[in-house]
Amino acid sequence: MEQSNILEKTDKSKSVQPITNSFPVTGMTCAACAGSVESILGHTDGVKNASVNFASSSVLVEYDPVLQPSDLQSALQSVGYDLIVDKENPSEAQENLKKQHYQDVKQRTIWSAVLTLPVFIIGMFYMDWEPGRWISLVLTIPILFWFGRSFFINAFKQAKHGKANMDTLVALSTGIAFLFSIFNTLFPNFWHARGIHPHVYYEAATVIITFISLGKLMEEKAKSNTSSAIKKLMGLQPKTLKVIQNGEEIEMPISSVQKGDTIVVRPGEKIPVDGEVSEGSSFLDESMITGEPIPVEKTKGAEVFAGTVNQKGSFQFIAKKVGGETLLSQIIKMVQQAQGSKAPVQKLVDKIAGVFVPVVITIAILTFITWMLIGGDDALTHALLTSVAVLVIACPCALGLATPTAIMVGIGKGAENNILIKDAESLELGHQTNAIVLDKTGTITKGKPTVTDWHWEKTATYYQQVLLAIESKSEHPLADAVVAKLKNEGLNPESIQNFESITGMGAEARSIDGERYYIGNQRLLESKNILLSSSVQSQSSNWSNEGKTVIFFANESSVLAILAISDEIKESSAYAIKTLQERGIDVYMLTGDNKQTAKAVAEQVGIDHFKAEVMPSDKADFVKELQARGKVVAMVGDGINDSHALAQADVSIAMGKGSDIAMDVAKMTLITSDLQAIPKALKLSERTVQGIRQNLFWAFIYNIIGIPIAAGVLYAYNGFLLDPMIAGAAMAFSSVSVVANSLRLKAAKL
Repeated sequence: MEQSNILEKTDKSKSVQPITNSFPVTGMTCAACAGSVESILGHTDGVKNASVNFASSSVLVEYDPVLQPSDLQSALQSVGYDLIVDKENPSEAQENLKKQHYQDVKQRTIWSAVLTLPVFIIGMFYMDWEPGRWISLVLTIPILFWFGRSFFINAFKQAKHGKANMDTLVALSTGIAFLFSIFNTLFPNFWHARGIHPHVYYEAATVIITFISLGKLMEEKAKSNTSSAIKKLMGLQPKTLKVIQNGEEIEMPISSVQKGDTIVVRPGEKIPVDGEVSEGSSFLDESMITGEPIPVEKTKGAEVFAGTVNQKGSFQFIAKKVGGETLLSQIIKMVQQAQGSKAPVQKLVDKIAGVFVPVVITIAILTFITWMLIGGDDALTHALLTSVAVLVIACPCALGLATPTAIMVGIGKGAENNILIKDAESLELGHQTNAIVLDKTGTITKGKPTVTDWHWEKTATYYQQVLLAIESKSEHPLADAVVAKLKNEGLNPESIQNFESITGMGAEARSIDGERYYIGNQRLLESKNILLSSSVQSQSSNWSNEGKTVIFFANESSVLAILAISDEIKESSAYAIKTLQERGIDVYMLTGDNKQTAKAVAEQVGIDHFKAEVMPSDKADFVKELQARGKVVAMVGDGINDSHALAQADVSIAMGKGSDIAMDVAKMTLITSDLQAIPKALKLSERTVQGIRQNLFWAFIYNIIGIPIAAGVLYAYNGFLLDPMIAGAAMAFSSVSVVANSLRLKAAKL
């Protein structure tokens, strides 16, 4: 793929183009952190633009060349985050850090739960047992300030930036409940003197920490399974190659190859760099670039690309592009940039928390002040109890569970229906999809060339056995399809001799009785002066118009048979596409195949919009074009050539029988090859989002009712003040209602 040189300046100014790089980020725990990283880098001198992808823990930075990556790293380190600028293998370094962080969170959650259990039992069933208070105090200290320390640290970080999130509310509610309980444990006589029995709320503080930690663990588990697509793409390039120097073959590391070197490639080997064939010929599997299953013939002067696979022949080629210039390297870079430039969807919960947390804190403060002013003799008592009750009842446990519980059930439901879902973003966006882009090969079609039709002028079994014998010896990739077809008919090969491959046309051989036979394209028959009957010409034309590859089998005097080979359309494709269109979704088909084949397939499955002969970057550009028109785009593909477009799309869906790269980049993978799973996936998204919204309703409805009661609005009417213990129970009930509502999705029909 030629890259136009747009970086050159014809004017005399010294201006230079900014550098764009993607860096892994560590230390981000929520969308608010991502916003902070983006803001800090954005205000760093020399940085033009910074875009954080919280889902992949990376940031795409556009900056002046005078700025070093270490400068960006220092800017983030000063506020508690970090940037991985290790040029050797930043992805691996980030992956190791994530694994370590996940294990830390897992250990903290387990120990927090173990220590919380006795505190909970004492608080709920033995609240008047005097030694129980001291036991609970001892157990609560490590839960809050060691295993739950991240909540307090993150709350402090947010406060430094003048922000508040759910960590802020967790830290405040648990911190105040703990301090209030410590006071009651150490100075119970303060309350006894006022005729009040002092309660402690250690169990409320510890249960809150454990519940929220469990939610964080689920989030970290999902994030620890991050895409290894880039690593696998890099694995497509061999580590060594064979170069001819002074007439000898020398094996050297790929990093040592230079432009102009002559490289040798043998059968089954991967092409190490981009170049041009100088000697020999072969067929190359270029499906990673074009997505097409039929290998491409390469003769002298033809271009070859890194990462593609040589089939049966051997050849030499001259290296033209090495290192970061190769097409494979460009694909890797495009996938990195598409993933890094896509800002994360701001979670609805984070948006609400941004308003909810300051409001709750304000209400708690106002409650305290109000009771101090109007509380009379028991002003301090009522002020403390009511303000703590407000903070406890407003604990974001239900709010924190609203999304992950619905997502977990949704993911499980998807798995039951052959839909594997990687993250919440796909489920949140799927139901909004109004444009879907389908790759042709392996998605709409089966992805494997087969003999779809044949017409025999002479039907003798002997001729079929001769054809099987010739194709069994042929190195042409289409020969395998013919062999499979004939063997399925129960045939065995006839004996032949003098087999000869004819480059660019086909093959010939003699039977034992000396008769010569030919198999190949029409040019081969013309070169042998073999005439085509009108029926053969008509049939050949019809199949060609359907986008099928036509091959001829003949003896020295006439055509014996013609065969049509193509990539068959899946039985369910047309119905699935019709279902999508009935949902009001525009369906587009993109393929690297020729226009004639693309048109034939589009007509058969009912697609009005299609593009043929597209390269990997063209697919991604088409997705961008649709997004620029305001479309929410889903991309469905199965090949490495689809990876850039999958990374660019709002919703990315990979076919399970496709490449590992496509499945790694995509946020959804269909285990089945049945396209009807796509409408099901979109419906699952709709149901899951409904569940999240309902959960948020249940999470808030008790707050709307409970917070005013906790603040003491009923006291003037009936003298009722909400005990913080009851507030804790109400908090627990709201969490149970959220989980129960999420589980309803299990019974839904897709």
